[in-house]
Amino acid sequence: VQLQASGGGLVQTGGSLRLSCVASGRFSGLSTMNWFRQAPGKQRELVARIDRDYNTNYADSVKGRFTISGDYARNAIYLQMNNLKPEDTAIYYCNAAFEGHLDYWGQGTQVTVSS
Repeated sequence: VQLQASGGGLVQTGGSLRLSCVASGRFSGLSTMNWFRQAPGKQRELVARIDRDYNTNYADSVKGRFTISGDYARNAIYLQMNNLKPEDTAIYYCNAAFEGHLDYWGQGTQVTVSS
């Protein structure tokens, strides 16, 4: 399983970015796809997740600003990030979780929000 994430960049406070992630390879049992992030000196944290029924969950810090969407026919997810804040600066990782507690990670994409 390979995960390819894209869409990071540098934006000013209040700006927007859209991240994309596609899972490729031969696999079955994909249950959820998720976005995590890790800021310098901090632990990796879950930002948003979407399951195969398109139920979504968000970290409290991003509710109302970020929207996760997905297309499981294409094994793709997206993260629309609006009203970005400097504290959103982090490396954002795409994650795919499978039945049997297996999961895979993408390479990460840097998001930097300037004040």
